[in-house]
Amino acid sequence: MRNIYQRFALFTHIIQIPLHSKATALNMGNKIQHIGVFTSGGDAPGMNACIRAVVRSALNENVEISGIMNGYQGMIDGDFLSLGISDVGNIIQRGGTILKTSRCEEFKTPAGMQKALASLNKQGIDALVAIGGDGTFRGANEFISKFGFPVIGIPGTIDNDMYGTDFTIGYDTAINTVVDAVDKIRDTAEAHNRLFIIEVMGKDAGFIALRSGIAVGAEAVLIPETKTHVTELITYLKKRGESKNASSIIIVAEGDDAGGAMEIAAKVKEHGLDYDTRVSILGHMQRGGTPSCMDRVLASRLGVGSVTALMEGKTNQMIGINHRDISFTPFEKACKHHKSINRHLLNIIETLAG
Repeated sequence: MRNIYQRFALFTHIIQIPLHSKATALNMGNKIQHIGVFTSGGDAPGMNACIRAVVRSALNENVEISGIMNGYQGMIDGDFLSLGISDVGNIIQRGGTILKTSRCEEFKTPAGMQKALASLNKQGIDALVAIGGDGTFRGANEFISKFGFPVIGIPGTIDNDMYGTDFTIGYDTAINTVVDAVDKIRDTAEAHNRLFIIEVMGKDAGFIALRSGIAVGAEAVLIPETKTHVTELITYLKKRGESKNASSIIIVAEGDDAGGAMEIAAKVKEHGLDYDTRVSILGHMQRGGTPSCMDRVLASRLGVGSVTALMEGKTNQMIGINHRDISFTPFEKACKHHKSINRHLLNIIETLAG
């Protein structure tokens, strides 16, 4: 009888997108014997669930598995940790990452990459699973182009801004964290007839702001992808005030062109609106916390799929979910293209605003 991991693989539909480069696929005669897994860039809830899936899938394939501490920096420093089944027990529900994470400028240099390669060779690691975002995959793509080292990337970022996947690990948990916080803020906003301007993460993308804004019934959502017309916002708030709707919630992505929550609040005050205005910046609380069911399942699917992909000879690609099926996107394409905002969701905000 097949074990649970083999049965999972049978139901995982994998679509391969061809890569026309020397690093498209491994020499099938060289079977992967030792995989290294690491997390890089910003942490995201569900990374531990993904690490767990990668480790147990590799062991199920009789492949040795090592964790690389602190991302690319640990790769350079040779900071490796041999992992077994028990090492990843009881972590699926934990936020953060047991492997730690960092950003590494040294890895961007030829000398840094050469050090990383030497460390990997010394450890006997012959393939990598990289869990992270755009910066992580840019580094992996460059590493592959120089050395042909097999790498599969798993999108782990709360911003959900990676091209080539419907959802990234951590996004669902992050927006639920925002919804929980704003629901509580709404209570006090109504009790005191206040305007709350709430800043959420999203320096370059407004996916967190947009979906959470719909979920909490925000009166306005300001995101980097669209031009913010402050005069129109002021006019709207004046009308709400005249109709006795004194309490309002505005969600602002930190990268909005009109500024973050503090800047928007200052502009509201400049126009002399008779609002008792408060600002809440949710900040890094969006990165932490117990991962949601959706993030745990997504992380598990992508973790198992990444090991399967390496064993099948795939490399230089990001594994993702498109239309509920596993798919693959070349690193170069995933990094060069930008995921677009769903304009229909923007229309929903405007339609439902009171």
